[in-house]
Amino acid sequence: MVDFSEDFKGKRVVVTGAAGIFGGWIAQAFANAGARVLLTDRDPDRLAIATENLGGGAHLQFAADLTSDADIKALLAYIAENWGAADVLVNNAGIYPSGFLLDINADDWDKIFGINLRAPFLLSQGVARQMIDQGVKGSIVNISSGASRKMRRSVVPYCVSKTALDRLNKGLALELAEFGIRVNIVEPGFAPGSEVSHLTQEHIDNVRGNIPLGRPSQPTDAANAVLFLASDAAAYITGATLAADGGNSIGSLAVYQAKKKPL
Repeated sequence: MVDFSEDFKGKRVVVTGAAGIFGGWIAQAFANAGARVLLTDRDPDRLAIATENLGGGAHLQFAADLTSDADIKALLAYIAENWGAADVLVNNAGIYPSGFLLDINADDWDKIFGINLRAPFLLSQGVARQMIDQGVKGSIVNISSGASRKMRRSVVPYCVSKTALDRLNKGLALELAEFGIRVNIVEPGFAPGSEVSHLTQEHIDNVRGNIPLGRPSQPTDAANAVLFLASDAAAYITGATLAADGGNSIGSLAVYQAKKKPL
């Protein structure tokens, strides 16, 4: 793990979806770097376990359903009450349901966009206002996916939501730059095991077999990318996208044509 302790010791970091795979890894990385982490997730039991896993009493937890405006407002109020403002917001929470466009109903569509796009907008807006009020030149990191550029059959709404998140990221970066707030994206690699979005073993095996670097994501891969973009080392980077996905979004190993003769 890269040592970011000089950047984040005592810093205040909010991580959404913190009871999930990537959220837990990211929260742990910030905690290891000396940050105070506020973990939020919709499941209070799993959230309590995730917070306990960080160790120490400097970390906070707040259960919130990010499809609820009331919960989002309560979360923002909790941040203000405890910290005044965060130094870093990581919009990690997201869902990846499967379904063909002809089968998905409007409620499914709205839920996907509510968590994957609307919540990052509302939280970024609220946290940025707090940063500005407190004079914090902070950082927002949105967790997206190579699906923002590479359409995937049966998860089109997810792909569209991540494409929209990419545009939102750039818009936030443009408008918050004058306040010294940087906004960037990390696209993590594949890590099976989500309790929110179930994946079949066939799907898992297929994706693993087509990752150019030959393995799924490990705990430090996306976390290092997030900490880098939130650190002073990335002080001149905003509106950018950093893929830490083993090359999974650049192409597919399944599409291959053997050379028949030397060039």
